[in-house]
This record gives sequence, C-alpha cells and structure tokens, in this order.
Amino acid sequence: MSFCEHCEGQRFDRAQILRLLRATRKRLLMPDQTPSADEALGMAIQAVRTLEIPHLESLDELIDEDPVIH
Repeated sequence: MSFCEHCEGQRFDRAQILRLLRATRKRLLMPDQTPSADEALGMAIQAVRTLEIPHLESLDELIDEDPVIH
C-alpha cells in the first residue's frame, strides 16, 4: 500500500508544520517569554508563514500492484 503523491505531500507538510509549532511552543515556554494568547497565536501563525510549502498537482493516477490511498 502506498499514498498518492498529493497525499504523501500533505503528510510531509503536516509533519513540517507540527515540528515548527513544537519549536515555537518551546520558545514560548522559556522563562523570559510571557506572551498573551493573542501574541502566542501570532507567533505560531508567523512561524508557519515562513515555511515554503509547494503545491502538488496529480498528473496521472498511479497504476501499481499496491493499492494507493487517497
């Protein structure tokens, strides 16, 4: 079983965003950081905006012995 290129890309993007949000969370938990909820969300949004996430378009359906999950 495998994932189509689009779904595989989404899984990668999700993992990349989660890693970035975890790193932002660690920064927010530092003793010298006491942001408000609005500031914390703003930092998280800004961090995600810095990512370069490509848009994948499916050209053809893969024909394979393994079923493709989409």
